[in-house]
Amino acid sequence: FVCLFLFGAGIGIGYAASLFSNVKVPKTEELVQQVRNVSSVSKLTYSDKSLIAEVDSDLIRTPVAGDAISDNVKKAVIATEDENFESHKGVVPKAVLRATLGSVAGVGSSSGGSTLTQQLIKQQVGDAPTFTRKATEIVDALALERGMDKNEILTTYLNVSPFGRNNRGQNIAGVEAAAQGIFGVSAKDLSVPQAAFIAGLP
Repeated sequence: FVCLFLFGAGIGIGYAASLFSNVKVPKTEELVQQVRNVSSVSKLTYSDKSLIAEVDSDLIRTPVAGDAISDNVKKAVIATEDENFESHKGVVPKAVLRATLGSVAGVGSSSGGSTLTQQLIKQQVGDAPTFTRKATEIVDALALERGMDKNEILTTYLNVSPFGRNNRGQNIAGVEAAAQGIFGVSAKDLSVPQAAFIAGLP
């Protein structure tokens, strides 16, 4: 059994190494600019990135500065989504390994491997349904943590994340639109129960 485990682990490590060897490390400045681009206009492009058309988003979004967001909701989101946010460098290796084992071998949970930084990369740079794109997401998250501080990352995450629908049935993104659309208050005025409710939505 031990030999089989070691053989399987060796194959897994080799496969992971091959994925990461093909990942291009992004230019930090370009990555930060792409992540900070909080737009309400979607762009349709060809594979060579040339523009087909711009499409108005159906999302209601009102980006706000970090000091316009209640500490209650910041703490609630960190507690809900990424308890190690303040201490990691963009990725939690143990969580990635656990999620990988869950996806590949069916051992343990296949979810919970993404940090807030990785989730921000997914939302602003591209989702990662394949192992190759997941490897790219990890490299991008590590690079983003070198270009943005924790407060900037958390603020941007709270400005871009989808929060379901407001009281009129409109799609909302960003904590300010969520606070206004659900509770009729600004993000900076969210109480602890309101912040807990909103933190569970993304």
